[in-house]
Amino acid sequence: MDLKTASALRRLRLVSVPEGISWIVLAACTITKYTVAEGFNVAPVLGPIHGVLFILYVLFWLDAWNRTKWDVRTGALYFSYSIIPGGGFIAERKLRRLSEDAVIAERARKEGIVNA
Repeated sequence: MDLKTASALRRLRLVSVPEGISWIVLAACTITKYTVAEGFNVAPVLGPIHGVLFILYVLFWLDAWNRTKWDVRTGALYFSYSIIPGGGFIAERKLRRLSEDAVIAERARKEGIVNA
């Protein structure tokens, strides 16, 4: 894995957790607004924050998809993680494992253990 691909995956990893947190917090606050506290409205503050994080996730996802040459199924899977609540945590974990596997494979290639 080259440096630009690793950087693209790292950016996607770093934005996935805050995006997942903002999705859950915004949903919880919206539910609270309509059920418990009618005067409790934080959507004007949390909505734009979540919007910016979602846009960053999509931009970084597109960059990572372009650089890693994922197939359509894998690309759609990582995009769907931005839509489901808590999906950012799943995406971060999978991307971290993918990056760690790439580092291990690169070290093995350098040491001549594998010919991949």
